[in-house]
Amino acid sequence: MSFDPADPAFLADPYPVFAALRAEAEVHDHPGLGLAVAVSHAASSAVLRERSLGRLWTDAAPVAAFAEFNLLHRNSLLESEPPTHTRLRRLVAAAFGRGHTERLRPRVEALAAGLVEELAERVDADGSADLLAVLAAPLPIQVIGELLGVPESERGLLQPWSNAIVKMYEYDLAPDLAAAAERAAGEFAAYLRTLVAHRRAHPGDDLVSDLVAVRDGTDRLSEDELVATAVLLLMAGHEATVNVVGNGVHALLTYRDQWELLLADPALLPSAVEELIRFDAPLQLFERTATAPVTIAGHRVEPGAKVAALLGAAARDPAVFTDPDRLDITRSPNPHLGFGAGIHYCVGAPLARVEVSAALKALTARLPGLVGAGAPERRPEFVIRGLEELPVGV
Repeated sequence: MSFDPADPAFLADPYPVFAALRAEAEVHDHPGLGLAVAVSHAASSAVLRERSLGRLWTDAAPVAAFAEFNLLHRNSLLESEPPTHTRLRRLVAAAFGRGHTERLRPRVEALAAGLVEELAERVDADGSADLLAVLAAPLPIQVIGELLGVPESERGLLQPWSNAIVKMYEYDLAPDLAAAAERAAGEFAAYLRTLVAHRRAHPGDDLVSDLVAVRDGTDRLSEDELVATAVLLLMAGHEATVNVVGNGVHALLTYRDQWELLLADPALLPSAVEELIRFDAPLQLFERTATAPVTIAGHRVEPGAKVAALLGAAARDPAVFTDPDRLDITRSPNPHLGFGAGIHYCVGAPLARVEVSAALKALTARLPGLVGAGAPERRPEFVIRGLEELPVGV
């Protein structure tokens, strides 16, 4: 048994297919994807943590056509292994550790409240509005703009760049979309080089200034590494938050009892955030490449071969999650793998949690009567799972 990642029926609800696969075995070869896929929580966790499975970057081909995209990824924290990863993670974590999440928390909550107020006004005027366009998409862009010190007037550039670049992570991408991703990578890198130069001369309280300044003895980030880090933060931070908010609010409005439960008890907000990340994972697949022979749940992976953790499948494993197909915002513990595991655990996870929490807090406070206003349109992609739009009303 396998699955077609382009099948609209599968994309609409992949979880029954994952359950059927998991009932057969924990790991399966997927010839169409050209790799093995882990579908249990234990096997997916092993894929993410096993040190004989690494993030080994292979340039997108033809190399000459993807010079900017490849440059960003060759210098990325996400696409490196020790000792390079250890060095980059130490420097980036030191810059992030200068209180940026807590510094931004009041601003994130104010931004979310303002966007929800705009959503309410549009619903009042038109009867319905697209929650993705008004809240879920602009919130992380504004937050990342604040984090990086991008002037507010220029933040409109960020979302189109992110949307274009992340298409490269899908399988069988159309040539025009691949070319658009390369253009976006070049434009974003050029923009960031200008921003870095400005912050070298005029440091502020933003993350770019801290990335410029951070030192470990005589070691520091190169300009290419700094630019790659900023691009990674945009793409990972934007896509994850947009889709947790979009998928999550859709789930809450579908399982109305959980929305009502959150309204009645705002103290459930932290566990609700974790459950929304688990229930409909924004990132469905994360690849690793074997550097030595390794066996995952009885499945042997030879050096050079790829294996992926199917995070959405892991999140519905009944061996770990009681009644896994039920949305339960009181679920605890909730050991989902939505932010990864092992050395590549998401460095921006605390900020992502703040953003999702702020969006839910503002929505429940301002629009307690929120309802769906028609069937949402799902994006036709598998790896990054999200909605094109989420119409809502009251």
